[in-house]
Amino acid sequence: MSEVSQSGVVGNWFYALWKFSRPHTIIGTSLSVLGLYLIAVAVSNGSDSQFSIPNSLFPVLGAWLACLAGNIYIVGLNQLEDVAIDKINKPHLPLASGEFSRRTGQLIVGATCILALVLAWISGPFLFGMVAISLAIGTAYSLPPIRLKRFPFWAALCIFSVRGAIVNLGLFLHFNWVLEQNRLIPAAVWVLTLFILVFTFAIAIFKDIPDMEGDLQYNITTFTIKLGKHTVFKLALWVLTLCYAGMILVGVLRLAEVNFEFLVITHLLALGVMWWRTRKVDLQDKSAIARFYQFIWKLFFLEYLIFPTACLLA
Repeated sequence: MSEVSQSGVVGNWFYALWKFSRPHTIIGTSLSVLGLYLIAVAVSNGSDSQFSIPNSLFPVLGAWLACLAGNIYIVGLNQLEDVAIDKINKPHLPLASGEFSRRTGQLIVGATCILALVLAWISGPFLFGMVAISLAIGTAYSLPPIRLKRFPFWAALCIFSVRGAIVNLGLFLHFNWVLEQNRLIPAAVWVLTLFILVFTFAIAIFKDIPDMEGDLQYNITTFTIKLGKHTVFKLALWVLTLCYAGMILVGVLRLAEVNFEFLVITHLLALGVMWWRTRKVDLQDKSAIARFYQFIWKLFFLEYLIFPTACLLA
């Protein structure tokens, strides 16, 4: 095999791994690590800690790698158990398309599970607890005989409890420990956690709208199947609106740990853009639904940039 063809094979394998890792979740995980670190730095200003912030960058890297490995384990396990469904709903994924064999998927999932736990154990007790709980819930979500994704309420609870509460609180406690701060979780972190908790509920119910065909065929009950596309679409929009309205209210009430002008203006803009984008969504067009779902994820990413910035500007 020529050198060019070998590099092409290697490149294709890594591209398949990138798809296997579900890039939007990888980006979300990365930004949550960065965002919670910046919030921990912001609220530590003026404290008596002698810890050097630059020296905390190595623990941040460890936390990021542990979270990435855990992320790949969770989404990879879901793909291993959903190959038949994904051949209908997401045929581009590596296991469904045949780019990865089942054995390859199992090796990646097993290796990332071990890597996540080892890195988290080395990094600190709060990170280990957060990663271990997240992996346990992710396993219960996908793996028979429990397979909580079969039940709409429990499926949504798994997703927003991990993304909303466990990740945000666990990461802050970890960085608080790394920065040698002896303080309780501040109001700003609780505000962000509540926002992400409710926001992720909207993601959890919206994600099944474009997957209705495969879910019906394989008896996966979702809110979309029970309530219909239009109802779930509107419910998700109003849940997201509630999130932004709540954050705007926090700004109006002038929470001491955030810059209220920045918080109000950015969330008003995000809310306006979201409703403007809804005009282009045709619920009979699967690709249009998928594009709006990715747009919701971009709003999710944006929050982990906006809110820490508001804290740093306070």
